[in-house]
Amino acid sequence: MTSSAVSQALYLDDIAVGDEFVSGRYHIDAEQIMAFASQFDPQPFHTDPEAAKQSFFQGLAASGWHTMSITMRLIVESVPFAGGIVGAGGELSWRRPTRPDDVLYVRSKVVEIIPSRSKPDRGIVMVQSLTLNQRDEVLQDSTAKLVLFRKQVG
Repeated sequence: MTSSAVSQALYLDDIAVGDEFVSGRYHIDAEQIMAFASQFDPQPFHTDPEAAKQSFFQGLAASGWHTMSITMRLIVESVPFAGGIVGAGGELSWRRPTRPDDVLYVRSKVVEIIPSRSKPDRGIVMVQSLTLNQRDEVLQDSTAKLVLFRKQVG
């Protein structure tokens, strides 16, 4: 199953390990990078293109938290879980910087489903999401534990 084939909300009973979802695309530019960083991660390699050239990144790079924020939006728009994307923890790694004029998209895959023993109306779904750029380079890799509910019967 892919997100392009799904038009309705999915419940725990509707998904299987291996299901994949592909998001739409998001273009990021230097102005967005600097505006986000000025407010939330004010480091010179995120806010000053000239200073960024002399940094570890050797050029302007988006904050990892900016990349994660864009990723979250793309996941919300492409993974149609009933009740929304309800997080219960996870892991995150940034593999390479997000740069001005990158076009991001996310490939999400269900990697594990754990029905709750104490709350039979729900379960935990482990979803790995890769955030890629227009060259299909992985910028970010995240695995989230998401709470997903079963369909209510009756």
